[in-house]
Amino acid sequence: MAYKQLTHQLLLLMAVSLIACTPQQSDTDTLAITIGKQQFNLETAVTSNQRYQGLSDRKEIAVDGGMLFVFSDAKKRTFVMRKCYVPIDIIFLDPGQRIVAMHAMTVEPYDTPENQLKLYPSQWPAMYAIELAGGTLEKLKLKAGDKIPFELPDALKRQVQ
Repeated sequence: MAYKQLTHQLLLLMAVSLIACTPQQSDTDTLAITIGKQQFNLETAVTSNQRYQGLSDRKEIAVDGGMLFVFSDAKKRTFVMRKCYVPIDIIFLDPGQRIVAMHAMTVEPYDTPENQLKLYPSQWPAMYAIELAGGTLEKLKLKAGDKIPFELPDALKRQVQ
């Protein structure tokens, strides 16, 4: 009897251990995009909550990581460095996925009030924005008018708010 009970407890412990080791689903999908000659695996931000959160509170951004912000329409956009620990480079793209503006965004004190944060505008209507680890733009040697082609999966397009 004790052997049977011990066996059940071990099986339960193993099951709980497996669940704990299973990677958790992210709130965002990722999309592989080639920028210049480098491939990036970008998290996608398609809802207003995801876009507001962006890369805030990240302690690091992988050299091949970042975030693709997708909007439902093209208009002038402005980003800020809200609660960011690391520098971030941003690329604004028009609906044809051509670069309309780029900025190297610098870290600001963590609790800077929203109305005191430096503004980083798209200058022209943008439908997409890509945030990458700080210093990446300098390495990629991109310029306004360059195209960064990508295809959004239909399931992702349907989620855009």
